[in-house]
Amino acid sequence: MAFFVKSMISNQVKNLGFGGGSEEKKEEGGTSDPAAAQGMTREEYEEYQKQMIEEKMERDAAFTQKKAERACLRVHLREKYRLPKSEMDENQIQMAGDDVDLPEDLRKMVDEDQEEEEDKDSILGHLQNLQNMDLDTIKEKAQATFTEMKQTAEQKCAVM
Repeated sequence: MAFFVKSMISNQVKNLGFGGGSEEKKEEGGTSDPAAAQGMTREEYEEYQKQMIEEKMERDAAFTQKKAERACLRVHLREKYRLPKSEMDENQIQMAGDDVDLPEDLRKMVDEDQEEEEDKDSILGHLQNLQNMDLDTIKEKAQATFTEMKQTAEQKCAVM
């Protein structure tokens, strides 16, 4: 019984790829050379591996750059809305080499938002807001302000 359990465990370990025994099964006619298994020469296989590694490095670099651009956008929004800073975003920007800017389309959106805010803050922006209000509302506000000032003046001055 103990032999059976030991044998069963050994077979499971072999199936997981950890070895577990001295006997390894090879496919009939198969070789241990990965290049031959792929149908390539050794040089072709090495060149293929080299290309795969270079492509992976390029994808990783592009991914890191995108993450840093997103972090830069979050930092910008946090500054704009006066939210607390995030250490994680700062680290992502530093990992990308500190040469990260907002993507061009996002930069255009931010610039448009800034222009709109500047327009609203200017005198012309306030005049446009007055044009959007109806005349009755403006009259009511002016009358209420005048009445309030008149009452304050009457309280302070006994002559009136």
